[in-house]
Amino acid sequence: MSPKKVSDSIMTMTELVLPQHTNQLGNLLGGQLMHWIDICAALCAAKHSQHVCVTASVDSIGFHHPIKLGHAVTLVASVNRVFKTSLEIGVKVFAESFKEGKRIHTNSAYLTFVSVDNDAKPVEAVKVIPETDDEKKRFEKALQRREARLAEKKSH
Repeated sequence: MSPKKVSDSIMTMTELVLPQHTNQLGNLLGGQLMHWIDICAALCAAKHSQHVCVTASVDSIGFHHPIKLGHAVTLVASVNRVFKTSLEIGVKVFAESFKEGKRIHTNSAYLTFVSVDNDAKPVEAVKVIPETDDEKKRFEKALQRREARLAEKKSH
């Protein structure tokens, strides 16, 4: 399959924070956000590879600002880099209060997915072409994160 541009596979998902998504303080549960991040990233990976993609790892997820009950949460996932059968997907999370007219970047996450066939066997992933300066920077940083993950794995 021919390589695809990063922009071909961007996935945007918006969720409304409802009472069942919050803790006792009225903030979005971290686990709920992680669930949404995983879904958005998996959809992005599948759109890019045209295969089912399974989560192989999740790097750190930073929680910079609480997300409140009633906020709209927008997740934007894009392919950072493709290796042989794996893809690194970056997800940016934004919370928006329509009442206050404010939108803030609350979280970022990096996930690795493996592209698989119908028998759940890894298949070669479609290469990605970074075009913008930001995409090229994320492309390079993804290699550094991969090398760090592999070094960490080797040390255990």
